[in-house]
Amino acid sequence: MENKVKQRIQAFQEENKDRARLLIKCPDQPGIVAAVTSFLYENGANIVESSQYSANPEGGNFFIRMEFDCPGLQEKRAQLEKSFESISDRFQMEYEFRYVHQIKKTAIFLSKEPHCLLELLWEWQSGDLMMDIVCVISNHEESRETVEALNIPFYYIPANKDIRKQVEEEQLRILKEHNVELIILARYMQILTPEFVAHYPNKIINIHHSFLPAFIGARPYERAYQRGVKLIGATSHYVTNDLDEGPIIEQDIERVNHRDRVEDLKKIGRSIERSVLARAVKWHLEDRIIVDGNKTIVF
Repeated sequence: MENKVKQRIQAFQEENKDRARLLIKCPDQPGIVAAVTSFLYENGANIVESSQYSANPEGGNFFIRMEFDCPGLQEKRAQLEKSFESISDRFQMEYEFRYVHQIKKTAIFLSKEPHCLLELLWEWQSGDLMMDIVCVISNHEESRETVEALNIPFYYIPANKDIRKQVEEEQLRILKEHNVELIILARYMQILTPEFVAHYPNKIINIHHSFLPAFIGARPYERAYQRGVKLIGATSHYVTNDLDEGPIIEQDIERVNHRDRVEDLKKIGRSIERSVLARAVKWHLEDRIIVDGNKTIVF
C-alpha cells in the first residue's frame, strides 16, 4: 500500500508541475480581476478555475482564488512572484502563490478514538486527500499498529495539563524534524497552548463533536442529550487561542429524537465527524480557504 500511495503522489506531482493557485484578499475596488487575469495572460498562464467574492462592494474586502497552468512554471516562479508585487502594491493585496505539486507535509494528532484517523487514512490511501502524512502523534497507544502498518512514524507522548509544556516542546521538535506544514487534530483531546498555536497559524484543523457555537468544550454529547436537542452535528475549524472558537471551515448535522440515548448520539456523531473533518482537510489541501478575521471564505 505504501508504494501505491507514493506512486500516486509522484504521478500527481508530475501531472501538476506547471499548475499553481493564487489566493488574494484586498479592499474591494474596480479593476482587480482585470489586472490579475491580464497579468497571468501576459505571463503565459491559462486560468483553469476562478472564484471570487465581495464581502461588501462598498468598503469591504474582495477575495479571489485562481488556479492556472503555466508551462515552465518551475523556472518562472521566482520572476512571476516578483513581477506580481507591483499589482499587489497597487491594490493593497494580501496574497500567496501556492504550487500544486508541493504536497503538504501533514501530522495527525489523536487520543483514543480512532474513527477520524481511520477516515483520513482511507481517503489518503484512495488518493482523495493528496497529502504527505509524515507522522501521527498520540497520547494513547491504541492506534500504533494501524499507523505503523502503513509505514507512518507513530509517536506516543503521554499528555496532561500538568506536563503540557514539556509535551508540546517534544511535539514541536518532532514537527520541525518532519517539516510539518499542516496539523490535523483527529479527536485529540488535549488543549493546545497559545505558544504552540503561534507556530502554526491557520494550519491546525480541529474537529469538534458539536455544531458550534453550541456545546463548546468537553462532553458535548452528554450536554446535548440533557438539553433534549433534535439535531446534533460536528464542526471543523482552525485552532486559535480561544477554545473551539476559531474560524469555521465546515459543519454538518443529523436529526435525532427522544429515543436516542447518549451512546446513540455518539455513534451518529462519529459518522458526521469523519465526513466533516475529511471535507475540511480536503479544502485546505486544495487551497480553497481564505481566512478573514474569525470567518472563512471557502471556494
